[in-house]
Amino acid sequence: MNDQTAKMAQVSSKPGFFAALDQSGGSTPSTLEHYGIPPSAYSGEAEMFQRMHEMRVRVMTAPSFSGDKIIAAILFEGTMNGLAGGKPVAAYLWEDRRVVPFLKVDKGLEAEKDGVRLMKPIPGLDGLLERARGFGIVGTKMRSVIHLPSKTGIAAIVAQQFAVGGQIMSHGLVPILEPEVLITSPQKAAAETLLREELLKGLDTLPKDKRVLLKLTIPEIPDYYLPLIKHQRVARVLALSGGYTQDIACQRLAHNHEMI
Repeated sequence: MNDQTAKMAQVSSKPGFFAALDQSGGSTPSTLEHYGIPPSAYSGEAEMFQRMHEMRVRVMTAPSFSGDKIIAAILFEGTMNGLAGGKPVAAYLWEDRRVVPFLKVDKGLEAEKDGVRLMKPIPGLDGLLERARGFGIVGTKMRSVIHLPSKTGIAAIVAQQFAVGGQIMSHGLVPILEPEVLITSPQKAAAETLLREELLKGLDTLPKDKRVLLKLTIPEIPDYYLPLIKHQRVARVLALSGGYTQDIACQRLAHNHEMI
């Protein structure tokens, strides 16, 4: 079994977690401060992200961070470009920890329109995907947001996710599609109804030799996403807590079989 096949076998079937190590936004100073690194400990954005990289390396090199519990890790581009254990991060994760590396590729969100926030354009995506392949990255992640149950808005979100997903698959990588329904949505269940419908339509259009992962907010109705989980074009459905407390997220996840 070659590395790519072994990585996809793990992603598709092994129990465990996907670790999100891809934070890149304005909350970074707060995260560092919670970790014990105040703003006075660094100067400027470059040094801030270096401190964040050092924090992530400490996480990745911890004894409990291994393929026994962590199936895969989603990386920020700057993390992919850095080193851990004297190796490129993606190589270290797979060779030393048996954790499959993924890469966040989206560049943030547009302003809300029609009840949703589409992804901003992703300039230079083809070049980034080729670099990611060279590092041994197996797939990507990209997030958009749904606030209201707008049929046209949700259709646009899903169409964009599949369009960019197709570009990613053309480079031999596996996309994680992440159309997040906000847990604060006043009509969350209705939005999930429309989202499931659009996702099933999109999955039916994929070539028979392609599969994607889905990262979805834990639904209001238990097992509501089982038709997606069982779809032949879906490798796995990942549960997105979306801001629920750990206890509530675990309670909800326990009622959604085969979401991980």
